[in-house]
Amino acid sequence: MASSVSGTEDVRVSVLTPLKLVGLVCVFLALCLDVGAVLSPSWVTADDQYYLSLWVSCWKPVSSTEWSCTSTLTTDWQIATLALLLGGAALTLLSFLVALISLCFSSRSLCYKPVAVMLFSAVVLQLCTLVLFPIKFMEAISMRVYHEFNWGYGLAWGSTIFSFGGAILYCLNPKNYEDYY
Repeated sequence: MASSVSGTEDVRVSVLTPLKLVGLVCVFLALCLDVGAVLSPSWVTADDQYYLSLWVSCWKPVSSTEWSCTSTLTTDWQIATLALLLGGAALTLLSFLVALISLCFSSRSLCYKPVAVMLFSAVVLQLCTLVLFPIKFMEAISMRVYHEFNWGYGLAWGSTIFSFGGAILYCLNPKNYEDYY
């Protein structure tokens, strides 16, 4: 059997890399965590006497079994916290949709930079939220019982971390990493 060896190799180049797929998964996870953080009833809790979410603040006197709740959308810092978090979530949603749509069409590499910029912007907005919230909470609400930042606040941190990871993955140039593919 004679085999003929050609001087050229048939190389198939794809702009979609595993890094971009992992980036898309990171953005999806960030979006899910954002939804959980916004809808969470527990951003701050205190010994079964108080809890605070982005929407409502509830407290229960020690001698009572009934909770008294008020809206948190009455103070500027709580409105700003909610607006910043929702702005970051909207940018994360938009970047996810752009990345998903660009995956279906041939213009993938043209959308990587805008997706990364939107994700970095979402990270900045969410970091502002995550710094503003505890500072203003400690300043505005004096509690005499032990309180802790609960899982809603943690979900917001998780969303920020996944958004940052997705943004970094969308910044990486696959041409510089040919050995991995």
